[in-house]
Amino acid sequence: MKKIYYLLVFILVFASGTSNAQSKKWTLEECVEYALKNNITIKQTELDIKSTAIDKKAAFGSFLPTVNANASHSWNIGLNQNITTGLLENQTTQFTSAGLNSGIDIYNGLQNQNRYRRAKLAIVAAQYQLDKMKDDVSLNVANAFLQILFNKENIKVQKEQLSNDEKQFARTQELVNVGTIPRGDLLDVKATVAADKQRVVAAENNLYLSKLSLAQLLQLENFQEFDVAETNYEAKPSEVMVQKPEDILAKAKEERVELKIAKTNLELAEKDVTIAKGAFMPSVSGFYSFSTRASYSDRIVGVDGSGNPIFSGPLPLFDQFSNNKGHNFGVQLNIPIFNGFVVKNNVERSKISLERTKISKQQSELDLERNVYTAIIDAKGALNSYESAVTALEARQEAYNYAKERYAVGIMNAFDINQAQTLFVNAQSEVLRTKYDYIFKVKVVEFYFGIPISKIK
Repeated sequence: MKKIYYLLVFILVFASGTSNAQSKKWTLEECVEYALKNNITIKQTELDIKSTAIDKKAAFGSFLPTVNANASHSWNIGLNQNITTGLLENQTTQFTSAGLNSGIDIYNGLQNQNRYRRAKLAIVAAQYQLDKMKDDVSLNVANAFLQILFNKENIKVQKEQLSNDEKQFARTQELVNVGTIPRGDLLDVKATVAADKQRVVAAENNLYLSKLSLAQLLQLENFQEFDVAETNYEAKPSEVMVQKPEDILAKAKEERVELKIAKTNLELAEKDVTIAKGAFMPSVSGFYSFSTRASYSDRIVGVDGSGNPIFSGPLPLFDQFSNNKGHNFGVQLNIPIFNGFVVKNNVERSKISLERTKISKQQSELDLERNVYTAIIDAKGALNSYESAVTALEARQEAYNYAKERYAVGIMNAFDINQAQTLFVNAQSEVLRTKYDYIFKVKVVEFYFGIPISKIK
């Protein structure tokens, strides 16, 4: 009985946890934070940073000496020269050799130093690229989040309109039944109800698609249960919008990573030219090698009275290694004289790449300037559109109320009041659309000013 009790408790707790997970309402901050941790593009860029860190280790390794050991063991069968005695012998012998080689670059036109500096710059450039990727994802998440809020509000408007038209249809049906109004008015209202249902379905589809879009940005698998918190954002003035466009642009040049990326890429291109020129310089390297060997065959220890060699067994292995060891070391100088224009061509290619990077940096500055001014103009235009939409809604509200009064006393027919009502609903939807459009476009301007994207209030 106790087992059954504990099982029921476990099921209830699990079900409660599942229900809470499914009913979770994501805030904008949570969406942005989750996307920055799980977005595929961001993960790929993070791998690029790890790759540049490995390149830095490889560049640092060029300063260190190379050390390699070698060893071999061989069998000679048949008539072979004994490398110990120098005689030709028809026998099976074994030989063991071992060695150690080391080398180090002393000077190679400072190429190692410049490669190491370039590797450190590449890490900085990769980090800037990751920051830009995070900013882009944050903007996309914010836009998708606000689109969901708009679609939710739009569904409420469409459903409210449908409810009002259904009530209007019921009242019109009663008036037709008593003969107060013609049956044609009832058909007009019925057509309006059908159109309202179509708009509700379209609004629900748009909401579903917007949720799917945001869920994909967040890399969520179970997007069917995904939903966001219905935060009521206000379309209020922004302190950034009162700044001069020149000040916003100056702030953007300080904060935005696009220019930092362009500047770092230019420094990388300059390092590439320096590295390529280093190949014109002489190079100096040091080397050292150690070798030894041992034989498992007999050796000559003397001659007899007839002059014939006297053989004895091989010396102990480690004694042979000690006796046969040798050292070789020195310094090598390499002076490039002619190499088929390989180095010269590499330098020229690096210079061309440098010029392209300079042009790209200038283009980045122009793009940032254009984007900032465009964002400011778009935000101002969005504010004007929102204010105009609010004014139009107020007028449509009064016109619709006046139409209802005229319809109630029989002065206006069903078709005309349906037209007034449709214009009123469209005005409501336009207010919602321009509201969220203004909120996002102002956020873009604030984003260029250095305010985090998730701080929408």
